[in-house]
Amino acid sequence: MELQVVQGRQTAAGYVEMLQRASLMTEGPRLCGNDWVFQQDNAPIHNPRLTKTFFQENNITLLDHPACSPDLNPIENIWGWMAREVYKNGLQFQTVDALRLDRLYSLLEEIVALGRSLMAQS
Repeated sequence: MELQVVQGRQTAAGYVEMLQRASLMTEGPRLCGNDWVFQQDNAPIHNPRLTKTFFQENNITLLDHPACSPDLNPIENIWGWMAREVYKNGLQFQTVDALRLDRLYSLLEEIVALGRSLMAQS
């Protein structure tokens, strides 16, 4: 599973394509076993029929997540950290390529690798 870069506003169709590119259907069971559960929040792109149909057709179990409950989603802490790092000292990236060249991108890849490692241990 690789870090997915989203450019512009995300749509339900784009979200489903991203999940497919990330090989969610094969990586989820490989990393977490056959009884794995996918967690997402209640962002508008997570609730349309297209997204729900994707999860149903691929037999992906979703964790029930109450609306407006970011504290229940551990990834929210990482998003906050990432935003602070991106804008530290007034720094901003004009392109995705500029971000990739910066150390922040390698840190994000380390986070993904750490997540994989932790999942493999459980």
